[in-house]
Formats: sequence, C-alpha cells, structure tokens
Amino acid sequence: MTPLRLTAFGAALTLAALTGTGAAHADAPTAAPAAAVSASTVPGFSDGYGLTLVPGSTEVHSPTDFTITVTTKQLSGKHRIRILLPAGYDTDPGRRWPVTYFLHGGGGNVNDVAAAPALHSDSMITVVPDGGLKGWYANWLMQNTAEGAANWETFHLTQVVPFIDANLRTRVGRAHRAVVGLSMGGYGSLHYAQARPDLFGHVAALSGGIDFGKPEIRAAVLATELNLTGAWCAASSSSSSSGSGQCAGYGPYVDSDAIFGSPYPVFGADRVWKAVDPAAPANLAKLSGTGITLYTGNNDLIDVHTEVASKTVKSRLDQLGIPSRLVNYGNGASLAPSCDGGHNYGCWAPAFADYIPRLEAAFTAAG
Repeated sequence: MTPLRLTAFGAALTLAALTGTGAAHADAPTAAPAAAVSASTVPGFSDGYGLTLVPGSTEVHSPTDFTITVTTKQLSGKHRIRILLPAGYDTDPGRRWPVTYFLHGGGGNVNDVAAAPALHSDSMITVVPDGGLKGWYANWLMQNTAEGAANWETFHLTQVVPFIDANLRTRVGRAHRAVVGLSMGGYGSLHYAQARPDLFGHVAALSGGIDFGKPEIRAAVLATELNLTGAWCAASSSSSSSGSGQCAGYGPYVDSDAIFGSPYPVFGADRVWKAVDPAAPANLAKLSGTGITLYTGNNDLIDVHTEVASKTVKSRLDQLGIPSRLVNYGNGASLAPSCDGGHNYGCWAPAFADYIPRLEAAFTAAG
C-alpha cells in the first residue's frame, strides 16, 4: 500500500469517526410490503437500449407503484428500477407525462423513495433507478474490483432514460424531465444535469456531496469505497433489514482509487475528480437555462459540510449569472417539525414536499 493510499484510508477513517456508524441519521418510515396485486395490472415493458428484463421479477406494490429488474453489460448483477405512475396514467391513455428521476443516497436502494411521499405525484412519472450502495453515479475508473462492471452513468443516461421513454407514455425533451437526488444522489443529480443538459431541464440536490474541492467530501467517497459505514449513508426505509434507518454498509471493499482515481492534487493525479466536480465553474456553466434548486441543513457533522458545498455552488452560479434557489433550513425549524437540520429523511421528505409543487408548476408552464 502506497503512502497516499494510507493517507486516503486515514482520511476516510477520520470522516467515519466524525459521523459515527449511522448515528447522524434519523429513522424513516419502513417500506410497506408489496400488495397482492398481479403484475398484469401494470404496463408491460420490452427489452431495449442494452437492458434485458428479468422474467417474473416484477414487484407490484400497487397499480401505480411497481419495480422491474433488469440486467445490462454495463453493470454486474441484476438491478431494480422502481416506477411511480400518476393516478390518471391508466384512465387517461391519450396523455403523456413529464418524468422525474430520483437518485437515492449511499447505502440506500430504490425503496428509499417510500420515505418521501411527495415524489409519488399525480402530475408526473417518477423513476427510481438503482444507483448501487456506492455507485456514485459514475463510470468507475477501475472495472476489475469486487463490484465488477460499474458503469453507472452509462446505465442511467444512455440506457434507463431512453428505455423509460420507449416503454411509458412520457413527454420527451428537457423541459419535461427532471433529475433530483440526495446525499450521494445529490452529487449524481447535479453531475447528470451538467453531463447531459440536453436531457434534464430541472435539477435538485438535497444535502448533496456537490463540491469535490472539499477534502471532507472526497473523504466521504473514500469511506464508501473502503466500506466504512457511517459516512454519508442515506437513512431510509430500506437501509437495513431491521428498518431502523441505520446504514447497513456500502458493499465489498474496493480500492480507494476505484471510482474517481487518486484524490490527491499531485502532478494532476486527481484529474478525474476535477473533471466531474459539480462545483467547478466550467461545469456549472453548463446549467444555463436549467431550473436549479439546492436544499441543505447545517445541524450535524454531515450537513455542516453540505451547507458549505451548497453555498459555494450557489455563489458560483450567481457569479455566472445563472438563476438558482438555495434553501438552507439550518436546524430544521423553518422547514418542518420532523426536521432536525441533519442528514435524514426527517428533513428530506418535507424538502421534497416543498420542491415537488414547484416542479409540477414548471412542468405545466412548459406546455
């Protein structure tokens, strides 16, 4: 192990110690078991865009809430996509709908959406693709780790999005498509909106790791690679088998350079980190014409860093003349009684309840 790797390990350990093993995360409602509803009550899907459906794997929670499972050469194993339809989807067959993609946080999965009821809207389709326990919405630099193939960005942007458009009655075009996420998914949402401004006209990042210039955020990524639980887990309805809301882990240990390469600014070693940094002015400039919303608290050892990151992004957007909205709810008192200003669904659920009506209005205004 090189001295740099030892330093990376130490940095990740430090962050894990600061955040504790899930201690910073409040419990969220446990996911309801799938209802006894036949798969024939939900829309049929066909293979395409590199995705192959796993036969007999559809989980039907209700006629407007179901999960399909797919395989792809871009990722090892099977991966779920949870889909929430508006109530009128079946009864109004001539109508097409805008789509919001929800990106879950580290240590979470597609069932986390159950903890944010506002995301199940009667004005849009919500799609929740698997993002991996530590996928970081990236095409990993290393493809030969214990995780195997890990091209998450390709999976989401060039496979899932067109697959959904081909199988559901969606409204295509960036004005009718949003990407939102929290924690690790907050990074993913802002990065995806920058990588593909042609796809997404609206973006929201909640308590996101959105400034790779911050050593603490780079250390959080390292902690997930090394499976040091407690570092930015997304406490959710499914983060542990007990439903306690505590993060169960990030999967197998992988090399500390596996996702974005070396995090150290030595002779350009951190070039990938810089290239995908959502807070980099060159990347923020790509969001011109995009509806941008940021939410953060500042009342625990995680959101104290997301607050700084969100303020940095907001300031740089202002300097670029790009409109954006930052909701800094501090200790949570201004947001909701359930919110303590920390890194949890007690804050994220009401944040989405604030955001979704605004997004619905933007979709309606787009015609």
